[in-house]
Amino acid sequence: MLAAALFLAVQSAASPPPAPPPPACATPQHRQFDFWVGSWDVYPTGTNQLVAHSLIERRYNGCAIRENWMPLRGQGGGSFSAWRAGADNWRQTWVDSNGSYWHFVGGHDEAGDVCFTTPGAVDADRHIKRMVFTGIAPDAFAWRWESSPDAVTWTPPSRRSVATAKYSMSVGIIP
Repeated sequence: MLAAALFLAVQSAASPPPAPPPPACATPQHRQFDFWVGSWDVYPTGTNQLVAHSLIERRYNGCAIRENWMPLRGQGGGSFSAWRAGADNWRQTWVDSNGSYWHFVGGHDEAGDVCFTTPGAVDADRHIKRMVFTGIAPDAFAWRWESSPDAVTWTPPSRRSVATAKYSMSVGIIP
């Protein structure tokens, strides 16, 4: 009996414990929207008129991105975005204080720009909507809102639907 106990003790000491599994959301795909994380001041492109603040946080050990859209006038809203490995795309749910609830699928558009698109028609105009991020740099990016009746022909962005976000402070991963 003593020999068996000693054998098990020696075996346990000789074998290192198994390595912990990697974090669930540590893939490169989970990091594709890291450019968006931070606190941003939003201006219509080409102006110095501040129109909104946007706080984007990585949450839940990096498994989700939370957006808090805070316009200086009008109603605010927010979204949660997450990488869906099985679907090989991002999903976003947007809810705002006007009662809107939209589902988006994210990835890259035909030009390679980062975007989120509604999978079908929404709103009174029954158009497909998308948000496109371009000019991505460490301290700024451009964002435009587009609409299409057929997901082929997209409306050229109006001045009102194009904005430039300027970085105002760092926000990291928040559990």
